[in-house]
Amino acid sequence: MKRSEINQVLAEFKALLQRACFHLPAFADYCLADWQQADLVAQQEVLDARLGWDVTDFNLNDFAQCGLTLFTIRNQSSTNQKPYAEKIMMVKEGQVTPMHYHWKKMEDIINRGGGTLVIRLYRRDEQTDLLDEMSDIQVAVDGQQITVQAGGLVKLKPGQSICLTPLLYHSFWAEDGVVLAGEVSMANDDLTDNRFLAPLGRFSQIEEDEPPLHLLCSDYPQYLSGA
Repeated sequence: MKRSEINQVLAEFKALLQRACFHLPAFADYCLADWQQADLVAQQEVLDARLGWDVTDFNLNDFAQCGLTLFTIRNQSSTNQKPYAEKIMMVKEGQVTPMHYHWKKMEDIINRGGGTLVIRLYRRDEQTDLLDEMSDIQVAVDGQQITVQAGGLVKLKPGQSICLTPLLYHSFWAEDGVVLAGEVSMANDDLTDNRFLAPLGRFSQIEEDEPPLHLLCSDYPQYLSGA
């Protein structure tokens, strides 16, 4: 992705958060100069837990069709004892997060407002590690167990949530408008705990065509010495 595209997406996400009256921690507003002047020792939890902005096209070079924008608010790191994580996400209409599962993480995905959040589900075939296209899925929506056919859709209206267990394949996108989606989960590790059905890159390669509006969490090692 071009940095100019990422900057535009971040501006859109910030506007969505403002309309929803969803407030982020102070470091969300840091520009590069703020980070360069910051006490990185005091900010070590932010850096270690990879808190902050995250924009990805999964290295498919088509963000409108396949991408996701996130802000990680809290997460486990070497500097704390937190066994949990929280994210807020902007899911654009028709923009797919590709089919994947997590080896360890259990997560609740919540529609915090906007359009409809659509989630497609498959069990994992234990023999092939691919999609089990025969078996139904038992899944909890707002604490109520429902049965979904293999490849079936769960549509979450604002306020609804779904609990996704480890090894459960899922992809999602928005219908009828952009969705502000929350994630409350066990500790999050985007470096080792994502298994995409098709080989994909979790973090985008960035073409630096303009300065960053805000650093992404994946930018910290490049831009901040000691990060």
